[in-house]
Amino acid sequence: MNVTNNILTTLLLTLITSGCSAQEPKTVIDTPAMPENPPETWLTYHLAHPEAEGTATAFDPNPAFFWKGRYHLHYIYKHQTGSVLAHVSSDDMVHWKWHPTVLGPTTMGHGIWSGTGFITKDGRPAMVYFGHKSERNWISYALDDKLDQWSKPHEMLPHDKDGKPMTDMSYFDPDLWIKDGIYYGLNGRNRRSSAVMMKSENLKDWDYIGELFHPDFDEEKLGVSKDEDVSCANIFKLGDKWVLICISHKLGCRYFIGDFKDEQFLPEQHGMMNWGAWDFMAPESLLTPDGRRVMWAWCTPRVAPIQEFAREKNFYKLLQDKIQTGIQSLPRELSLSEDGKLLIKPLRELKKLRSDEKTLKDITVKSDTTHMLEGISGDAMELEIVIEAPAATAFGIKVLADQDGNKGFTISSGKGSKTLNVGYINPPFELEEGEDLTLRIFIDKSMIEVFANDRQAAVAWHEYDPKDLHVSLFSKGGDLKVNKVCAWNMKSIYSTTRNK
Repeated sequence: MNVTNNILTTLLLTLITSGCSAQEPKTVIDTPAMPENPPETWLTYHLAHPEAEGTATAFDPNPAFFWKGRYHLHYIYKHQTGSVLAHVSSDDMVHWKWHPTVLGPTTMGHGIWSGTGFITKDGRPAMVYFGHKSERNWISYALDDKLDQWSKPHEMLPHDKDGKPMTDMSYFDPDLWIKDGIYYGLNGRNRRSSAVMMKSENLKDWDYIGELFHPDFDEEKLGVSKDEDVSCANIFKLGDKWVLICISHKLGCRYFIGDFKDEQFLPEQHGMMNWGAWDFMAPESLLTPDGRRVMWAWCTPRVAPIQEFAREKNFYKLLQDKIQTGIQSLPRELSLSEDGKLLIKPLRELKKLRSDEKTLKDITVKSDTTHMLEGISGDAMELEIVIEAPAATAFGIKVLADQDGNKGFTISSGKGSKTLNVGYINPPFELEEGEDLTLRIFIDKSMIEVFANDRQAAVAWHEYDPKDLHVSLFSKGGDLKVNKVCAWNMKSIYSTTRNK
């Protein structure tokens, strides 16, 4: 009798398991992995897809979560089956492990384009995304704590005031967030339609609200058209304000700070995070357990006709034989200052990568001279430079310079300047009277990221000779007092033969 019962129990469990498995996309599409000996020119401490041009070009970062002690980030890449989502996880947002790729046309019924991750009201990780060629936005739920299995998706389809599904509306990059216990959804703006909003109590029944932006949107004050493209959107709370990070395909990554009025978003500020081609594109963020808002963006030297901010150089050679094609920015911590301005800092955990510290103090760079930083050089390095309230009309730093401090990549400004010049781009930045300037400069082979006084950040590219690894300071129209220069070699985030 016990044997019979055991057999019946086993059969029952098998049927139940089979029934559940039918709902789970279990096919492994791919598992990205770094080659044993990657090219010496590849980036060392940026997260980048580990395949060369023409193999599996990667793009936007997508659903990001902190779940069960690990950070999870997805990003789009091209696979022979179509557009799929790579999946990496980390315990520190610095060192990443690739999971099997399980999200794509063979498992979800369509390719996967931009979207975002969220935690449901009952505490489950979920994602919303645009299904490539499906003309719909979709929601899927994690089925395991490693986020390696996901439910079959269901449509995120709003109904009009008469209760009819809005099947004729153009669908594009969605976002989803919770406010006052209600799910709010955004359907991004593309070239055919405006960004619109909807809401739901249960993620299945959606009521159409209307356009994302409130009618009081002040184009003159914000300096941008209300009709500008809103794609790759991510909306979240910072302090007592709401922030929208998104892209315009013409402008690149940008942000709005404001609040909701009548269930529509009313921005008070607009700012750019990109000033050259698609150097900084397609943002995504998550909330850490200690309350920090951390974001990434896709960075690429590519230039497309639609881009409004042109570059003198296209850096095609970098993509052809020097660096990976799918690169994510360093993680950035976002917060608001006391006066409500956006603050941008490099992720504090990046300090784990520092080694071989070198410190120089109390340097005076005489007017119209160049000063070499002795003993400081490299192409995988972090620099922190503190300049005492600069009074020179022009001053700056050259990295990846030759032994005489020439050539190289220049970061510069000047007294009274309203910009920080980072190579070929000029992000807005202005020092207050008597304010010191602190620059944190991250050099990762041909990719350079610069952070200034936690108020501005920029990404740029530079082709250099492997012999040109030096750093110099220069000043014109006045002496420059540098209180401190700290330099660290940065360890690789990849456990490969070359980088162990």
